[in-house]
Amino acid sequence: MTGMFMNLRHTLRQLRRSSAFTATAILTLALGIGANVVVFGVLNAMVLRPLDVPQPERLYNVVHKEHGYDNQSYPDYLDFKNRNTTFSDMAAYKTNVVGLSTGDSAFKCWLARVSGNYFDMLGVMPELGRLFHANEEHGANSAPFVVLSDGFWRSHLGADPNIVGKVVDVNKQPFTVIGVAPASFHGNDMFLWPDFWMPIVNDPSNEGPNFLTGRGQHNLWIVGRLKQGVTAQQANGDLNSIAQQLRKQHPEDDGLSARLVKPGLMGDMLGDPARAFLIGVMLLALLVLLAVCVNLASLFAARTSDRSRELAIRLAIGSSRWNILRLLVGEALIVSLVGGVLGTGFSAMLLNALTRWRPFPELPVHVGVSADWRVYCVALVLSVGSGIVFGLLPARQVWKADSTLVIKGGSAGKPVFRRLALRDVLLAVQITLCTFLVTASLVALRGMQRSLHAPLGFQPQGAVLAETDLHMGGHNDQSATQIQQRMIEEARRMPGVTAAGTISATPLGSGGSSSAVYRQNATDFRASNSVFGAKYFSISPGYFQAAQTKLLAGRDFTWHDDAHAPKVAIVNQTFAHAMFGNTPAVGMRFKGGDGTSYEISGVVEDGKYDSLTESPWPAMFFAADQQPDSQTTLVVRTQLPAGEIVPELSRALAGIDPSLPFTFHSWPDAMDFVLFPARTATASLGVMGMLAVLIALTGIFGMAMYSVSRRIREFGIRVALGARAFNVMRSALGRSLALLLAGSVAGMSLGVIASNLLGQIVYQATPRDPIVFTGVIATMALLGLLATWIPARRALAVDPAGLLREE
Repeated sequence: MTGMFMNLRHTLRQLRRSSAFTATAILTLALGIGANVVVFGVLNAMVLRPLDVPQPERLYNVVHKEHGYDNQSYPDYLDFKNRNTTFSDMAAYKTNVVGLSTGDSAFKCWLARVSGNYFDMLGVMPELGRLFHANEEHGANSAPFVVLSDGFWRSHLGADPNIVGKVVDVNKQPFTVIGVAPASFHGNDMFLWPDFWMPIVNDPSNEGPNFLTGRGQHNLWIVGRLKQGVTAQQANGDLNSIAQQLRKQHPEDDGLSARLVKPGLMGDMLGDPARAFLIGVMLLALLVLLAVCVNLASLFAARTSDRSRELAIRLAIGSSRWNILRLLVGEALIVSLVGGVLGTGFSAMLLNALTRWRPFPELPVHVGVSADWRVYCVALVLSVGSGIVFGLLPARQVWKADSTLVIKGGSAGKPVFRRLALRDVLLAVQITLCTFLVTASLVALRGMQRSLHAPLGFQPQGAVLAETDLHMGGHNDQSATQIQQRMIEEARRMPGVTAAGTISATPLGSGGSSSAVYRQNATDFRASNSVFGAKYFSISPGYFQAAQTKLLAGRDFTWHDDAHAPKVAIVNQTFAHAMFGNTPAVGMRFKGGDGTSYEISGVVEDGKYDSLTESPWPAMFFAADQQPDSQTTLVVRTQLPAGEIVPELSRALAGIDPSLPFTFHSWPDAMDFVLFPARTATASLGVMGMLAVLIALTGIFGMAMYSVSRRIREFGIRVALGARAFNVMRSALGRSLALLLAGSVAGMSLGVIASNLLGQIVYQATPRDPIVFTGVIATMALLGLLATWIPARRALAVDPAGLLREE
């Protein structure tokens, strides 16, 4: 113990004596470890950390085998629940936007409609009052209860202790508050936190009885808890056996299948893309830390060379090489632990800030990524591991050092790979890693640029949206068209408005639903007999003009296309080509999933409906009066800024129904949600690229400065003998610039090889893009210029006379 404390005191003295070196090393490590801790914190919250309920490892969502199809129908849920032998219980849930009012207060809220056994299956206990149970459901609208979330109870209702038993209105229908859920429970999705829950048999949105009886209405999620000792593979086989039976019994279940996925990320909707993105970013963050370790190893190698005389004297007076190695590794561990503490502290604050962040105030999206024990354990492992890595890399210098030769003024050992020193190899590896990270960040920027300039099928600039659900005002689908027509008329009267129209679901917003499409001669409407699935929307006359969607053939809808007129539809190019090939589609007919026949009255350009990265989707648009829908987005094309038009538009719509809540924003702002992944990827890789640039800058600068400092006497003699400035510069910086060139080429080659990895992180990733290629070259050239500027000036400013006087 005495020896350990002596070594510790000596190490601290050495680090304090080299305060600039110590501060640089600690700060560099803090950045590298901090970046990894932040990324791992998000990865831990989204992928590794289970839901905060009892025995979460046995919970699974039941989705379809085909990726992207995650919802089931209520009758299929009941059959899965009652016939399976591998789950102890199953529950169903779905999310709705509703209006809740109590007294004089009204709120737009997110409601989770859940089966009566939902809380019991998850093992949730109430914070206040009680929860509802399966035995309280006795058919449609038989359980008019709600359970509030703790956050909604506190933020909107002032944590009223007497809330239990009070009646609130949900979409103008009375419901009794029976309890408040615990603060730690937010449902079984990690990011979408509902404001309250009610039994699924209730129908505040007036969807009609078909929701509980229609097998073709796939619009809810299933979550189940496996029995003890049952594997996911066994349960998967059991459910698919049931699905096979249901396909034989019910034509509507044609194509029904089952697959188990872990809950929390909305099945495959967010699960697979989020996991791929986070794992990819985690790998890049580890590359940043590796570059940091290589950078510090290079600095430690240079520092060990500078201390070669001190170390040689220690060896000469009897110190063992193991003891010297312990001293050097001890220095590295102290630096890494201090850097790790600083980086982890900053990361914890950043993760807590992300937890409080609400990226989309109009959506119940929460980013719960606060640090837990896993995050701190990873931080400790990274800190200790980093110290050992960059502390042991210079060990060869100590092991091969010849103390007699050093004391006489010779070299500490033989060079590596002939004229290539260890620190040269380390710098080349560091530049390679940093070039790869710079390549990744520029790829992300180009991907973001492509996403913003991709053809959308509409023009968001210059358009304002007013979104609502008419059910929140107590209106039904039959009266929806009259309200929508009044909204359009009020908007068109406003100064500066050039066009207005409504659509049931905003493209690149709520996205809309899809339905099977059949040929006109179809008589068997099983899913396997459909031609394809198509997105469908209900729109008013004038919507295409307001959205600036191009009508390529045929005509737009008019208000004469009402419930009494022949059924008509407008389709996009992909629909027309997939259904009719090169035959003109206008005037042709097709059938929807319910067997209704439609005549195509027009063809519009293709668009983006769910995401920027989607392949072209077939889409069909129905007249609002023939396919009424309470979900309403009013699109107003205006010459005025959104800030000027929104207050007047709000007053005009309030005159139609003061109790109807609207969400107003410009169309570009409404796309924030769909652009969020691309922006997150760009920001993440941009930060990685900036860290890489800083690391490469310090590495090249340190190498060049060290080379000049070690050879300053040689340069003085060269200048005294008449050497030209160019020759001095080439001798001083040639090796550093050669390593920069070699590392840059290797890093860009690595970026091309890792295209598939980058493709998991950013939209249309391609390092082969000439702009990316040019940007990387320019960045690394500028980096080399900045890093060698000061060493070059020092080499050129050498004073031979002054050096000789010092000698």
